[in-house]
Amino acid sequence: MKTAFTGMVMAATLAGSAAADPFENFGTAMKYALPLAGAVCAADQGRLEDYAVRGLIQVVVVRGLKSWFDGTPIGTRPVRATEVGRGFPSGHTAAAAFGAADLAGKCFPDDVAAGAAAYGAAGLTGVSRIHAGQHTAQQVWAGGLIGFSFGAADFGIGTEGASFSVGMRF
Repeated sequence: MKTAFTGMVMAATLAGSAAADPFENFGTAMKYALPLAGAVCAADQGRLEDYAVRGLIQVVVVRGLKSWFDGTPIGTRPVRATEVGRGFPSGHTAAAAFGAADLAGKCFPDDVAAGAAAYGAAGLTGVSRIHAGQHTAQQVWAGGLIGFSFGAADFGIGTEGASFSVGMRF
């Protein structure tokens, strides 16, 4: 599983445009790579349906909040942003945190290094969005918390019950 995760992260990182900022490319790559790695793990563990439902709800919540707060001060993107509105919350950070929390809590629960790498990549995704001028720190934090909450959750679909697991047990 670690080899598949590493391969997906490397491939996604290399997939960015050569003309764009490498740090911004990294954040965009992690938006896709971390949830994809989580989906591969979920499928391997027989919990893909629960993962997909949580992922879909996370996307609906993020897009709903972006629409709800569009045109408000909290929804306004920084001055350097290429897009005008719908900045709250950061969708890139939410997606990356969703994948990282699922990986750390369910795929690597006893592997501190793998969990830290997943959470670190999600955190750097948020920082890359601030660096690119696309979001404020508050927008990134909100996206991260939403993604983390849905990624660490387990609705119990197809299993015995619901739970919440953050991984990285010390």
